[in-house]
Amino acid sequence: MKIIPAIDLKDGKCVRLFKGDFSRTTEYSNDPASVGRRFSQLAVQDLHIVDLDGARTGTQTNQSIVAEIAAHSGLDVQLGGGIRDRDSIHTWLAAGVSRCVVGSIAINQPDRVKEWILEFGADAIVLALDVKINASGIPMLTTHGWTEDSTVNLWDCIEDYREVGAHHVLCTDVARDGAMAGPNSDLYADIMSRYPDLLLQASGGVRNIADLQQLRDMNVPAAISGRALLDGEITESEVASFRQSA
Repeated sequence: MKIIPAIDLKDGKCVRLFKGDFSRTTEYSNDPASVGRRFSQLAVQDLHIVDLDGARTGTQTNQSIVAEIAAHSGLDVQLGGGIRDRDSIHTWLAAGVSRCVVGSIAINQPDRVKEWILEFGADAIVLALDVKINASGIPMLTTHGWTEDSTVNLWDCIEDYREVGAHHVLCTDVARDGAMAGPNSDLYADIMSRYPDLLLQASGGVRNIADLQQLRDMNVPAAISGRALLDGEITESEVASFRQSA
């Protein structure tokens, strides 16, 4: 299983939100590129970057930071937040970003995103499907940086995109993100049971290396960790040992 470190950008800084709440922000660094360099020293291959300003407004304001990290980290960078048109995808892929992560538009305009998957290839597009579990236990999708609820559930969305061969899905339980409450293992087990060939990236709630081991035991292909790595709850040596024992 891949461990994918995460950098969330807001106002040019590396931050973490608590349960997706923009008013509850923890700032980690005013030099996100240095965080990218730190993560590049880990035994990892990938890096997840989210432009939170872009996710909320649809306008990316941290392009220079992302471009610097993509050019110098040596990692396969996937970028999300505010990518809502074909030209943005083309520009970022040409600039060295490996995968573009699309969220709100994947839910609100699926036909457009299907065209991008067919044009750029399934490996270039990651569907960011952020969920809130409703009272009936159904994972419902949220949009616009987790600020708006949709009427689409996770299962219908995945089924729809499988028609065009989409296989990269990043799923975040918003209630777990940044809360250090542990990942929603029931949700990810359900996803892998239904779609064992999906290249799932589990996100939200990872506290320590034991959480990652649990996800690996469930055959989850990848997990994203932001706060636990930033806080040192998962260490460089633990990441290296985890990779060696894969």
